[in-house]
Amino acid sequence: MMMKRSSGVALAMTAMAASVQAAPQPARQPTAGIEVTEASIPELQAGMASGVVTSRQLVAAYRARITAYDQAGPALNSIVTLNPAADAEAAALDKERAAKGPRGPLHGIPVLVKDNFDTSDMPTSGGTLALATFQPTRDAHQVAKLRAAGAIILGKTTMHELAYGITTISSFTGQSRNPYDLLRSPGGSSGGTGAAIAASFAAAGMGSDTCGSIRIPAAYQNLFGIRTTRGLASRSGVIPLSDTQDVAGPLARCVADLAVMLDATAGEDPADAVTKGADAQMPKSYAGALQAGALKGARIGVLRSLFAIVPDDADGKLVYDQAIATLCGAGAEVIDVAIPGLAEMLTDSNARKFEFAEDLQRYLATNPGAPVKSLAQIVNAGLHHDQLDKNIREMLAETGRQSPGHQLALAKRSVVRAVTDALFAKERLDVLLYPTALGRPPVIGAQDVANNCRLSVDTGLPALAIPAGFTPRGLPVGLELLGPAFSEPRLLALAYGWEQLAKPRQPPFSTPPLMAGKPPGRQTSVVNLAGGSNAKATIRFTFDPTTARMHADVTASGSGKDTPIAVALHRSHEGGPGPILAPVMLRGQKRASADLVLDALARADLRAGRLAVVLYTAAAPLGTGRAVLAFTPK
Repeated sequence: MMMKRSSGVALAMTAMAASVQAAPQPARQPTAGIEVTEASIPELQAGMASGVVTSRQLVAAYRARITAYDQAGPALNSIVTLNPAADAEAAALDKERAAKGPRGPLHGIPVLVKDNFDTSDMPTSGGTLALATFQPTRDAHQVAKLRAAGAIILGKTTMHELAYGITTISSFTGQSRNPYDLLRSPGGSSGGTGAAIAASFAAAGMGSDTCGSIRIPAAYQNLFGIRTTRGLASRSGVIPLSDTQDVAGPLARCVADLAVMLDATAGEDPADAVTKGADAQMPKSYAGALQAGALKGARIGVLRSLFAIVPDDADGKLVYDQAIATLCGAGAEVIDVAIPGLAEMLTDSNARKFEFAEDLQRYLATNPGAPVKSLAQIVNAGLHHDQLDKNIREMLAETGRQSPGHQLALAKRSVVRAVTDALFAKERLDVLLYPTALGRPPVIGAQDVANNCRLSVDTGLPALAIPAGFTPRGLPVGLELLGPAFSEPRLLALAYGWEQLAKPRQPPFSTPPLMAGKPPGRQTSVVNLAGGSNAKATIRFTFDPTTARMHADVTASGSGKDTPIAVALHRSHEGGPGPILAPVMLRGQKRASADLVLDALARADLRAGRLAVVLYTAAAPLGTGRAVLAFTPK
């Protein structure tokens, strides 16, 4: 909980962190015939097929949510730009559906793409002010495939600048926020896509992953996200970070949506040589591979060396352990496995710093309309965010692909791939299992994020991030399934089996369904306390359910032994008095105000009537005039 008094001094209350969790949502109210919050692509398609909703209405419904929650309310700051032609495109697709039927499962479905995917009708900034006005002349290959499948590119999402980091801050868009905890990062670099899809700003979204940039936002936002086998899907038209590491792919709220997006975007692209032969590795349909009972008999290797618990992740360990127990209960064969020397193999295996400047310059050279021509030009002009400055300048000092460090990184990857393939064969494994990220989403301003991004990158093998659950204080926890090359159908089947069994998806508290097109209003409560012969206090509370912010104005009176010394907000404990969450008035004050942010536990206590306000006086230092706090909407 965070508290701020009228003096302007912000206090971090050690009783609880300022975290948030999925809260029970208001009952769904139909908007244009269907509620889009948490709706899956199959549900949206069923609505359009039955005539309950049109694609134009879906576009309007998602835009209404973006208006309510992206720059207002919780202000997630996940959207860079919206497609001004989306309504017209939806109308054309509605007309086409009526005349010819749908093209497929994405017909008329609004989706979002990260702002490093080229779009011929919207600028592509890569999250940097230097490219804020850059307008590509053609779509990225995967964007073109989405449009051909009937999807509507509703807009572009924020990202960590040039994808060079994993907290989603940039010189162009500033800091994005995690909808489960507005004081924390959504991860990155595809953090805007993660936050937006978690908040139901579109049906699904696209991101890129050089080392965790799809999977970390998925873990931090209770989503599914896949880094495909290297070469399964094109990267052409995606601003590069590291050619030997970059992958582009989808994030979604459910596995069915992830599979539909993968069906539309995977496959060969003559413009990306690494995809040669990809079509031969694809099933008829990834969506057709989903099996509810896939966990039964699956051999899952738990890679314990990647479960290193950082200090703030004790709550995460509880979720990991419960997830593994659930997998065992579903009939999976779960065994502990090891790759001796893995930590040393993964050290110095990152080629990004040797490739970025060259790869970006090559991309810019193929786009003559770009306002800059190199990373050095961006840095020399000071058009990058301060948080990137040190790392980018150090990287520019490297000698590129000619560096011995680059050759070492590639050599180490070959070793990691060989030993990982050998482990799969020796233990007859379907997948390896380990946490996606170590520790919870970082508080905004933090830069170091412990994670397990490297194994998939170094091996080129596919990894699917799955939501595992929540910590007691409401922060999402993710696990990762790594499979053999081109095992995406099996990964999706196992993830689907997990999803159907564990039902891990919970929407964020901060972006509930709209009511008559508007977010829930602020709630109010007036508490009157009295004690002794003349001690009195009136506390006027307001609470915003989309930000979890509570404001309190206190007026107190009393003299002599009835002089007020404090008014405090308490939590109940086992039906009796519990600890103080925050003082809202201190000794010597007769008027005071305080601002608090309630975490998931505090919000649950509020809903259950377990928060109380207590008046303390000189004659009653142990408290008097206790009242339960309850809110009513304005």
